[in-house]
Amino acid sequence: MFENKKIFILGMARSGYHAARVLAKRGNTIVLNDKNANQDKNHIKELEDLGVKVILGDHPDDILDESFDYLIKNPGVHFDHKYLKYAEEHNIKVINEIEMAYHLLPKGVKLVAITGTNGKTTTTSLTYEIVSAAFPGRTHLAGNIGFPLCEVIEDIKENDYLVMEIGVPQLHDFYDFNPDIAVLTNIYEAHLDMFGTREYYNENKLRIFQNHTSKNIAIINKGNEDAYRITKDIKSTKKYFTSKEKIDGAYLENGKIYYYGEEIIDTKDIKLQGNHNYENVMCAIMIAKELGISNEIMCKAISEFTGVEHRIEYVRTFEGKDFYNDSKATNITATQIALSAFKKPTIILLGGQERTQNFLDLKDYMKNTKAVVCYGECKERCKKQIDSLGIKCTMVNTLKEAVEVANKESVSGDVILLSPASASWDQYAKFEDRGDEFKKLVKEL
Repeated sequence: MFENKKIFILGMARSGYHAARVLAKRGNTIVLNDKNANQDKNHIKELEDLGVKVILGDHPDDILDESFDYLIKNPGVHFDHKYLKYAEEHNIKVINEIEMAYHLLPKGVKLVAITGTNGKTTTTSLTYEIVSAAFPGRTHLAGNIGFPLCEVIEDIKENDYLVMEIGVPQLHDFYDFNPDIAVLTNIYEAHLDMFGTREYYNENKLRIFQNHTSKNIAIINKGNEDAYRITKDIKSTKKYFTSKEKIDGAYLENGKIYYYGEEIIDTKDIKLQGNHNYENVMCAIMIAKELGISNEIMCKAISEFTGVEHRIEYVRTFEGKDFYNDSKATNITATQIALSAFKKPTIILLGGQERTQNFLDLKDYMKNTKAVVCYGECKERCKKQIDSLGIKCTMVNTLKEAVEVANKESVSGDVILLSPASASWDQYAKFEDRGDEFKKLVKEL
């Protein structure tokens, strides 16, 4: 399917590089284009040595023509990009790196795919730890969590296990992708800059189940209204979890997590705290059960799991002030969850890419917020909204300036929290880069 074809890759970064590398080795003619000229020079040379034509710094009008068989799109590219419009008009199939790599998977791979507005990274990471403990050397991690599938595909063997985090921009460009087990952690308002309406966003989340039959398992948050509603008619065998009530599935009762009435683990033995995290644990338990993993292996992995980098991650205490990195909070709901975790006076750093996110929706979660520092592309609108709440708000341009202001305005006993409620793409290639810079800046204070 992906041999001796002519393929255009839009967007380099990590996924574009690995896609080009894999495809070039299969005899394909590859053109890779990215407007950002600041790419890894070693990667560029490697691709050029493989015969890939790399065009950086612009999107020339004359490089995409009807001779291409596929356009592989980076998830960060907006749907109205001129190349995507051209592809649609000239019947060039648009897919993403994961969809392409899915067709290259060896036989018998057990594929677990996890999506949702929030919680998918924690769920994916925990699931990987459990499955790795059960099947050492045969378990692989990929997807939106930071590892393109093309980066690990050469290591995957027949009958291995693959755990993937899938974001909604990736789901939009799926056609044949079909996981054995698909998880929907929850659905809240997000990515409206890309999808326009809540319903269209929901429709795209639903695509993770689009090729399912009754042989496939769907694990769904019954306590989340949209997740439960939109999945009622899918063809999967549906299994549910919730922290809100006792159900036929996984649930929380008296401080313990149960699976169809079977006590699995006491929350006292879980390092992650909060009902949202207990639901992430439930997802991982349900996946493990479907894979035939023992309670002993499962519970040991859960009890040892401390969370994921960039998600309410403790950085350091400086002059009595606690600094936390929550760069993974790319939407309002994630920031609401982060704010709920702290009872101390908090200075929060907000901002990033303009996605028309409504910062006023943070109001009920800001009882302990003493000040806000906003930066990035959406800083002016953020400041205007925060000012209307009567909370002190300082506007700066960069994350470095934001850290400096927050440190200056804070006192011993305060929490300084980077939880931007915004994507990072205005100033950073990915949220990990934003979080890493925050940690570096804090450690340099």
